[in-house]
Amino acid sequence: MADMLPLQAQTLAPTLVNAVLPGVSGRRAELARNLVLAVAGSLLLVLAAKIKVPFWPVPITLQTLAVLGLGAAYGSRLGAATVALYIAYGLAGLPVFTNTPPAAAGMMYLVGPTGGFLAGFVAAAYVAGWAAERGASVLRLIAGMITAEALIIGLGFAWLAFGAQMAGGVTGVGFAKAYQFGVQPFLLGDLLKLALATSLVGASWTVLRRRG
Repeated sequence: MADMLPLQAQTLAPTLVNAVLPGVSGRRAELARNLVLAVAGSLLLVLAAKIKVPFWPVPITLQTLAVLGLGAAYGSRLGAATVALYIAYGLAGLPVFTNTPPAAAGMMYLVGPTGGFLAGFVAAAYVAGWAAERGASVLRLIAGMITAEALIIGLGFAWLAFGAQMAGGVTGVGFAKAYQFGVQPFLLGDLLKLALATSLVGASWTVLRRRG
């Protein structure tokens, strides 16, 4: 995980978190700060996973908002690494995912109905981080955040339809059911979370620019 994190203080990415937090000097100090940020962000994802509306086969949570927000604030590399760290907790058996408990964490959870959405979170955080860098145009920000959201929905839908290991040994629920239960119920809520995340990122950069 550590090798995914940006290490050199002199090459800090133009991200919100680097604009807000005081700079550090030295490779070790930069790595330590990024590790602290990654752990804090991963714990936020755990909290977002547990705030849910029960729904089958994919529950409604605040994770999309958290993923887009973390990616935008941390930047592409640290944002994606933070989400990967969160998933690593689950792979290690910790009950960090939305349905754990009662479901057991671990590799079997990742091949279940929500596995595609979890993979989409990593890609989405990376794209959101790229879209929200300092100096990015409004068009790039909006297009990037929409692309990030589309990755979550697209990967989640594809896996649920054709790859998810369901009860009874069934693989996938098919195109129609995947859309009915894995996409359609989330569209309005995810659009609202997308708009909120995009607005907060744009407003944050505006405030920072005014402060000089």
